[in-house]
Amino acid sequence: MAIKINLDLILVKRRMKSNELAKLVGITEQNLSILKRGKAKAIRVSTLDAICQHLECQPGDILEYTDDE
Repeated sequence: MAIKINLDLILVKRRMKSNELAKLVGITEQNLSILKRGKAKAIRVSTLDAICQHLECQPGDILEYTDDE
């Protein structure tokens, strides 16, 4: 996949656990795990907005485009 998810890195920097973020955002821990592993096919803008709000970051801090070549 050309989009890399850096959510683990941001969580470590913010000293927050995945289950805590999932509760704050209003998604299941399983769905957050799927997103963190880069297995999600899509992410709702409202979910990305909530994640950025609670982690005090920008979408570009979480999502990174990489060239697969």
